[in-house]
Amino acid sequence: MLERARWAARAFARYDKASVDRIVAAVAGAGAANATRYAEWAVRETGFGVAEHKALKNVACSTGLVEEYAGHDYVSPRTDAAQKIVSIPRPAGVVFALTPSTNPVATVYFKILLALMTRNAIVISPHPMAKECCADAARTLAAAAAEAGAPDGVIQVVEEPALPLIESMMADPRVDVIVATGGTPVVRAAYRSGNPALGVGPGNVPVFVDRTADLEPAARLIVDSKAFDNSILCTNESVLIVEDAVADRLVPLMRGAHLLSPADRDRVREAVFPGGRFDTRFVGKDATWIAQQAGARVPSGTRVLLAPIDRPMPEEPLAHEKLCPVLALLRVPSTRAGIDAARAVLRISGAGHSAAIHSTDSRTIMEYGAAVPVLRVSVNSGNSLGGSGVHTNLPISMTIGTGYVGGSSAGENLQPGNLVNWTKLAYHVDAPFGDFAGLDPWSPPDGPVPRYPEPSNARTAPASPAAPAPQGDVLREEIRRLILEELASLVRS
Repeated sequence: MLERARWAARAFARYDKASVDRIVAAVAGAGAANATRYAEWAVRETGFGVAEHKALKNVACSTGLVEEYAGHDYVSPRTDAAQKIVSIPRPAGVVFALTPSTNPVATVYFKILLALMTRNAIVISPHPMAKECCADAARTLAAAAAEAGAPDGVIQVVEEPALPLIESMMADPRVDVIVATGGTPVVRAAYRSGNPALGVGPGNVPVFVDRTADLEPAARLIVDSKAFDNSILCTNESVLIVEDAVADRLVPLMRGAHLLSPADRDRVREAVFPGGRFDTRFVGKDATWIAQQAGARVPSGTRVLLAPIDRPMPEEPLAHEKLCPVLALLRVPSTRAGIDAARAVLRISGAGHSAAIHSTDSRTIMEYGAAVPVLRVSVNSGNSLGGSGVHTNLPISMTIGTGYVGGSSAGENLQPGNLVNWTKLAYHVDAPFGDFAGLDPWSPPDGPVPRYPEPSNARTAPASPAAPAPQGDVLREEIRRLILEELASLVRS
């Protein structure tokens, strides 16, 4: 697969802008046309989330993504006469993309289109819990790309992801960059593979509502965001921090959210965090099902469970990330206390990821943004779709970089520019600059690109026995352990 991808990447790197645009448009169109089908398939296969909401994400990460970058060019050389520099785009080459079970098809769409926009070949490695819908989606997009003139093998998918295969591919020198979206162990394994990697950290989003907030829209946006796809996005709100001055008015406005009694709060805590650890069988489940499992009575139509807590500390399980519609509620006496509480939440987990604030006080918004150790803050917006760029002007993304503070090499929402480098032709400051008007080193393919050449014995040669793992290969064993840890935690559910 990697050899074929490398062959495709070499061919694709010679395509001009018009050819790339045609392929990207065809692939995005195929993704959007199948958005609902794959959304329903993903819910059936994983048991996570809401099909209607997944369909919206699939559209956002197909035609929506192409519209977002319609004015961007990652193919043509750029000339800066004032600086006497010509920049020539250089694709990464072969992208190995790990995709999660929580946002499976949307992430497949997203990473494939980013690779195509920048003339890279991509190999998708889906999460085992979502391998069927992801593999089919990748095949559908691959067929659309080939029909539009892309090289054979520019999009491939690992049909049966397995630990030895994943670790071997991540460490293979034919991989130019790994893009890892998933649990912390998988991201760490990508960084330790020996190949360049773009990975992200976990979320644990604090949302602060101060005394100046416009409470009616704030209440609606928070509930809609927390309930979106049953909180499967890592950008969903985790702890709601409210100033005492407005708390008693805000909570009744949160239609669809049910405030748990202390006794029911304890039942939900024990069910969702047995022994203090999050139970993955609650990932992406709806609020009424969670309440039923916990033995708590809630009104029909409840979309979010509000769970009051006293302090945002590690010993409080409800202050940790929850990929389900359970929202911790913390009341604070002042703005300063609210900012400090948000910082405390992020010390538990989620550093570098996201936060949100509802306020009309610019000074408070500025102080909050400067104080919380994250790289994106949604202001007067739900964070599920705000942090991921759908309801804000941040780049639309299914991979949220957490930067240095979060232990990630990526500090922004992953975007096409992360998958291309630029070769600089830099003139001496006193030398006359050349005339590059109309020059383009790329040309469209002359007719259909031939299929990848297969050796004549490819289908008949007996499989070679697997070589024994070298003794003392500490890196390989560490990668295996980390991947197994992440996969096992979900497969158990």
